[in-house]
Amino acid sequence: MSAALESAAGPLLSVRNLRKEFVLSAKGLFSERRTLRAVDDVSFDIGRGETLGLVGESGCGKTTTGRLVLRLIEPTGGKVEFRGGDVLGKTPAEMRALRQQMQIIFQDPFGALNPRMTAGELIIEPMVIHGVGDRVSQERRLRKLLDLVGLATHHASRFPHEFSGGQRQRLCIARALSLEPAFVVCDEAVSALDVSVQAQILNLLQDLKRELGLTYLFISHDLGVVRHISERVAVMYLGQIVEMGPKLAIFEQPSHPYTQALLNSVPSAKKGRGSFFTVKGDVPSAAKPPSGCRFHTRCPIAKPVCSEKAPPPVTLSSGHTAACHFAAPWNAMQPA
Repeated sequence: MSAALESAAGPLLSVRNLRKEFVLSAKGLFSERRTLRAVDDVSFDIGRGETLGLVGESGCGKTTTGRLVLRLIEPTGGKVEFRGGDVLGKTPAEMRALRQQMQIIFQDPFGALNPRMTAGELIIEPMVIHGVGDRVSQERRLRKLLDLVGLATHHASRFPHEFSGGQRQRLCIARALSLEPAFVVCDEAVSALDVSVQAQILNLLQDLKRELGLTYLFISHDLGVVRHISERVAVMYLGQIVEMGPKLAIFEQPSHPYTQALLNSVPSAKKGRGSFFTVKGDVPSAAKPPSGCRFHTRCPIAKPVCSEKAPPPVTLSSGHTAACHFAAPWNAMQPA
């Protein structure tokens, strides 16, 4: 299907009301089993060739969302469509075929690689598993991938421990691209790297996106990284998306108090325009989330309605929504 026809047919990836609940074991004889709502009613679309940044504090459900989309974890409920087809309803054999089009780059490059396999074997392995090409074409693809990610041909004979952290992540990227996927989940793909190496890998991901027509779900807790690579941003808190919109709208006109708090935590954020909110306390447990708005226990502008009723997403401008009873641009909001 051509890019034009695919774009007209709808988004490349569509997620609706996605949920994942984990049942926690009881700690004592008379303790009740509890349910942890890791992802609760999450919806978003990603267009072909787009990068959606998913950002939030550690433990908010970002990584779980990425793995649910790929069915590395089975969802409790919801709907995931890829190129118009139902992902969650596919059989194991159908999912095996679909995985050629949907791949993931993990946070820890060393932990993601088999230390007993050479770089060449690691890159070729997915092609062997899926029966893609013969040995000659696989070797040709290997050389092309090494060149694409900035590694030399002689690197194919090295083992993971012989690479630097940045080189190992380049190897992970080459492995993820070996089956020519259309969609890649980047799960904290640069957070384990030095800042200088982060910039190199981010630029590499952007170059590959343009050259290969890739689509990314980019998961990170680093707002600076997300701003650099994303076209749209979704802000997640305690298993739910609280604000989503174009990059400039999120960073220049944040309209949810939590988004403002995140921006305030970035040392390089422009704070001369007026102070963004700060929040105190820890994130509540996902096993017992607050009633109403989940952020109200830490929100500086919370009112009684916030604890009584969950706020629906409010449309602020084209493509920009915020789930807050008092959603407004940062300079229009005043603490209670």
